[in-house]
Amino acid sequence: MEIKVLGSSSKGNCYVVSDGKTRLLLDCGLPVRAIVAGIDFKPQTVAGCLITHSHNDHVYAAEKLAQLYGIRLYASEGCKNAVSIHARTVKAMSEFSIGSFKVLPFDIQHDAPEPLGYLMKSTETGEKMLYFTDTYYLKYRFKGVTHILCEANYDLDILNGKVSGGDVPKCLAERIISSHMSIEHLEQFLRSCDLSKLRAVYLCHLSDSNSNAAEFRERIQRLTGAEVIVC
Repeated sequence: MEIKVLGSSSKGNCYVVSDGKTRLLLDCGLPVRAIVAGIDFKPQTVAGCLITHSHNDHVYAAEKLAQLYGIRLYASEGCKNAVSIHARTVKAMSEFSIGSFKVLPFDIQHDAPEPLGYLMKSTETGEKMLYFTDTYYLKYRFKGVTHILCEANYDLDILNGKVSGGDVPKCLAERIISSHMSIEHLEQFLRSCDLSKLRAVYLCHLSDSNSNAAEFRERIQRLTGAEVIVC
């Protein structure tokens, strides 16, 4: 499984995943020219773009990708209605196929209409990739995952310290806690999953001011024993 990070922050999120046969985009929250450059100026090689939710840092280039380059978009009904994009409607827990990938959307917890995460299994390689971001909690557990691309947005102690020091308004902290994944919640989730086949974890969407990339990497590597890449 090849995973390429084009953007991973509140300024824009977009990832490329390929099993050697089928190439997909995961979210498209960057300017379209940056995405096209990131796929080697070969949009015809992209079989589709899976969109998690309607916030601009995940969906910014959606219509242009579809209109200018014919890339098929996949999104929930709630997401489509929120941003008025033309996409194939997908539903939580209803599997579908794109090329050599079998894709299972699942519901997540975020302050956007009908947000989704995705579990992707390659029929070409047998690998399984889990992708979720912008969720404070996951109610599902997964087996046999080989690659995880996931949010690790903040450390609760750092965030609380920023609130106490007056650097972060309490209302903003409450919004972060109720809509994003902390490193503590990520650790709890990973401990509850079968990690026996896990090869790599990609930590994405880290907060610029409320996280510690080196510490996050060490904590997840120690917990999983897998390679950990901070995006």
